[in-house]
Amino acid sequence: MSESLEHILDTHFTLSTAQKEALLGTKALYEHWNAQINVISRKDMEHFYEHHVLHSLGIALFYKPEAGQTLIDVGTGGGFPGIPLAILFPDTEFVLNDSIGKKLKVAAEVAAALGIKNVRTLHARSEDIHEKFDAVLGRAVKNIPEFHGFTRHLLKPGAAYWYLKGGDFAEELVQVPMHSKVMELFPHFKTEFFETKKVVHMWP
Repeated sequence: MSESLEHILDTHFTLSTAQKEALLGTKALYEHWNAQINVISRKDMEHFYEHHVLHSLGIALFYKPEAGQTLIDVGTGGGFPGIPLAILFPDTEFVLNDSIGKKLKVAAEVAAALGIKNVRTLHARSEDIHEKFDAVLGRAVKNIPEFHGFTRHLLKPGAAYWYLKGGDFAEELVQVPMHSKVMELFPHFKTEFFETKKVVHMWP
């Protein structure tokens, strides 16, 4: 990135020193755990802050959850977008869900090491979860109709999706019986990686 992560964070978000230190401290923890349990490709680790931390925070450019709400990050893998967003919104609870337990172990260990108190992990197939949430988050887990199909039962009445996805997916959105709006990330994060990256908001 031509700009430092710290400068980008300062430009777009209002962070305490502790929040900034936590975000800047994620890479070392993921490098440590990734050496033991591979959750991020080596190529992606070279661009860790851009591809994972900033990409996750892209949701926060358009969505500020309320204190006391509970959000679920479906298919979180090692904790994205959930962990960066949990750092940004400490009064909101984030449930990190994945069907692969070893990935959740990494997410849980990273959250514990950073002192993040508003995160819990949930090892299950999303179809088998019976809780309901104020929002469902995801990051290119499946195509949008598939993702909607196996997560729609998780939404509280009036709740919404915030989904990170790249490329052209207009035909996918047409298949989902919800209102939708697509926001570009590139005007905000000006690197080549973000040229095709978008935030998808879907609501009843």
